[in-house]
Amino acid sequence: MKRIKNIFILLVIVTLCLSVNALAQKDPVVIGLQGPLTGSAAVEGEMAKQCVETAALMVNEKGGILDGRMIEIELVDDAAQPKSGALAAMKLVSMKEVVAAIATYGSSVTQPASDIYEKFNKVNIAYGATVTELSERGLDYFFRTCGRTDTQGMFFAEEVVPYFEAERVAIMHDNTSFALGLAEEAKKFLLEAGTAELVYFDAITPGESDYTVPLTKLRETNPDLFYFTGYFSEAALIIRQAREIGIDAVFVGGDAAINEDFIRIAGLEYASGCYMTQEALIEYFTNPEAMEFKEKYQEAYGSLPSSPWSVYAGDALMVLAEAIDKTGSTDSDVIADYLKNEMEEFPSITGSIGFDEKGDRVGTGINLYVVNDDGSYSIVER
Repeated sequence: MKRIKNIFILLVIVTLCLSVNALAQKDPVVIGLQGPLTGSAAVEGEMAKQCVETAALMVNEKGGILDGRMIEIELVDDAAQPKSGALAAMKLVSMKEVVAAIATYGSSVTQPASDIYEKFNKVNIAYGATVTELSERGLDYFFRTCGRTDTQGMFFAEEVVPYFEAERVAIMHDNTSFALGLAEEAKKFLLEAGTAELVYFDAITPGESDYTVPLTKLRETNPDLFYFTGYFSEAALIIRQAREIGIDAVFVGGDAAINEDFIRIAGLEYASGCYMTQEALIEYFTNPEAMEFKEKYQEAYGSLPSSPWSVYAGDALMVLAEAIDKTGSTDSDVIADYLKNEMEEFPSITGSIGFDEKGDRVGTGINLYVVNDDGSYSIVER
């Protein structure tokens, strides 16, 4: 009897070992992440990488997807450049193991990249590309977890301008597809509202170090409110130089203008008191998924991501994992159909997520934030 008992125990141990070994041998589900890991927007790419890896950890610790397959991330760098964006997309679609892509930061980079993904029938979810026209092209495989530029432009005209009781508004952009798009949307809704006069609307050239010439022209228009829709590297120089030449108008940046690098480059003396129109920042979310994400992210990196776009990359990982697991498929057509027609109010990091027929996220929100004296952000209650 003792011998039979020992044999039974041995068989149980062998069975468990075989089961664990079989689980370990299951092929991972590989999802690509395309972003600016180098270049002027590398801080965004690094945070996106960290957020996606944190989201993957959240899924994998619960057993993964498709009956125990773990998620792995394949990284490609596009340096926030349109040409590199297309090349990075080509690199990912050439990898047969990559089932979908999270791509990318910057509307001008996302457009050529999404064209490549569309050509090769690969689901791609943008996390930092808000230009309205991106989802107006009738693409089958393009999605985004961020909002659209027209929503932000309307918010600026209808909420921000009245909040500051501004009568004279200046709008400056940098002629990139994102910044120009946001500027045009803000202009359109401002003119429609008719509550303030648009006294300045012009562009600067990104990458320069001295913007005093266009800022001097802007100063001559004597605005109450100055809206810059470009990126943080220029925004930081612009606010410093604007204050130095006597522009004291309220400074509001668009959703790519203010982050931790903006504060570092501009200096807290100049950054403090600046405002931004921005989608919701992670520290203000208290849903269970957000709380788990924040705990794991802070444990790994010591602080929370300062950009909403990187967290939207984490959201993209979460919705892809859900779609693949629920459908039992890594086929692009199956995933795309599920996202558009079956996913409703999926509880992700930044709240519930669903998509419309164009691939746009349903229900994103815009807030007005201010940079505090200690470099933190606060929502402005209106």
